[in-house]
Amino acid sequence: MKKATLACLIGGAAWVLASAGMAAEPIRMRVNVFAGAQNVVIFAGLAKGIFAKHGLQVDLAFTPNSVAQRAGLANGEFEIAHAAVDNAVAMVELQSTDAVIVVGGDNSMQGLYAQPGITSIADLRGKTVIMDAPNTAYALVVKKILLNHGLVAGKDYNLAPAGGTFARLGLMKEKKEYAATTLNPPFSIQAEREGFVSLGLVTKLLGPYQGQGGFVMRAWARANAGILERYIQGYVESVRWVMAPANRAEAAALLAERLKIVPDLAVASLERIISNGLAVDARLDSEGFRNLLAIRAEVEGTWGGRPPTPEKYLDLSYYDRALAALAR
Repeated sequence: MKKATLACLIGGAAWVLASAGMAAEPIRMRVNVFAGAQNVVIFAGLAKGIFAKHGLQVDLAFTPNSVAQRAGLANGEFEIAHAAVDNAVAMVELQSTDAVIVVGGDNSMQGLYAQPGITSIADLRGKTVIMDAPNTAYALVVKKILLNHGLVAGKDYNLAPAGGTFARLGLMKEKKEYAATTLNPPFSIQAEREGFVSLGLVTKLLGPYQGQGGFVMRAWARANAGILERYIQGYVESVRWVMAPANRAEAAALLAERLKIVPDLAVASLERIISNGLAVDARLDSEGFRNLLAIRAEVEGTWGGRPPTPEKYLDLSYYDRALAALAR
């Protein structure tokens, strides 16, 4: 029997047992994320027993950078990654690995932040901008933003890889020659409080953008459809819990505890991501995703500058079935 078929049978059997209310060991789901306030959704799902209700044991781990995350997903070190979904596109196009986006998350919540004294995007000419990786996600966003202001990467400014958001903020504090980067809460709010200059939100500078989402390996999804749908159910329910006004204080406390930040920063971060960031029911923004593909096509020349249809990188059938199950 083929491995994929066997895994599908095992996953399906577990789903039937859980659906019938029979006792079963929770199924382990390894989840990999970047540090940030967006993870309040998973923190809530864990703390409130939402994932457990769906028969899952969610093991959460943080990644230092997107290179490690993409490699880990491809190598089966975890089942799902939550990050900028352009990373899934990069896995398909640059690494020839069959990753697929299965759930949305947010509009990136990223802003472009610069060292004190820099007051405009034009001031970045001749400077060094640091990002996670030079050819994925928010690095492409930065290239597009600066290109709109007449600045070309490698010619008018340098773009240097420097790891995840937490690492980049720390580097900007240490090295004034690192002129700018993108940040999301709580790091963006920390930057503002410490005198760094906001040059604008990504969505204000470029329009709709699909930021974070969940992506998996396509073969794993096919073999474990029931498990994936249960995970998405738990994730969507967790989004709803976080966005409910009655839960704001408890959600902020979870952020403070899990991210090791002071309470008022947690409150400010939660308010910002709910008012401008988190997607209702973790829906994927189709217009934002088309914009993402257009940005990659323009600044990287991928696909000869003509982006393919979004369906190449999406399989929202798992999300649709999960949402339908929650409505029953």
